[in-house]
Amino acid sequence: MELKYTGKTKDVFALDNGHYLLKFKDDVTGKDGKFDPGENAVGLSIEGVGMANLRMSEYFFELLRDRGIKTHYVKANMDSCTMEVLPARPFGHGLEVICRRRAVGSFIRRYGEYIENGAPLPNYVETTFKNDAKGDPLVTKDALVDLGVMSSEQYDSLKSQTQAITSIIEEEMEKRGMELYDIKFEFGYSGDEVILIDEIASGNMRVYKDGEYVEPMTLSELFFA
Repeated sequence: MELKYTGKTKDVFALDNGHYLLKFKDDVTGKDGKFDPGENAVGLSIEGVGMANLRMSEYFFELLRDRGIKTHYVKANMDSCTMEVLPARPFGHGLEVICRRRAVGSFIRRYGEYIENGAPLPNYVETTFKNDAKGDPLVTKDALVDLGVMSSEQYDSLKSQTQAITSIIEEEMEKRGMELYDIKFEFGYSGDEVILIDEIASGNMRVYKDGEYVEPMTLSELFFA
């Protein structure tokens, strides 16, 4: 097993069968010691969050598989805190996709003069390049197509999948008395097919209960209670 990449929240290993193994870590993104899924750097470590993120990823990836949505997920191993995945190529040097149901975080910091904090958003999708030095800059569909990062059809697939997957996750949160405000995904492609990659975890979403923000570890505990 060969280490291929060390990421913010996971390490990636190549397997002999052509698949990859994601090793979940206890690091989360944030700033000044405070968790923020919209930030582009590790802000703190939370003991046990890697296992919690893997457990939630396993739950949602298997749910999506049951719903007929293909992803890179193969299987998870809780004992080693790892997830086996299919190979998929990232778009460009890496692309993050955010789906927003409420105007909070970096969205309200950018557009606060036009919208109230916490106002509803209609599963609003935005994309950012993964580039720490440039602060993960926003990028439009036109730019992605004109730069040759993806085709117009691939973007449309990415967007529709993002909104569909977000709605499924929101339904699961509502069943547990919680509200999903926003969530961050990564997509790649296998052949010509756009598929969800990386994780679906508490460290990449912002969830509220009774009007109060739910910390990642608390979210996992409430979700599986």
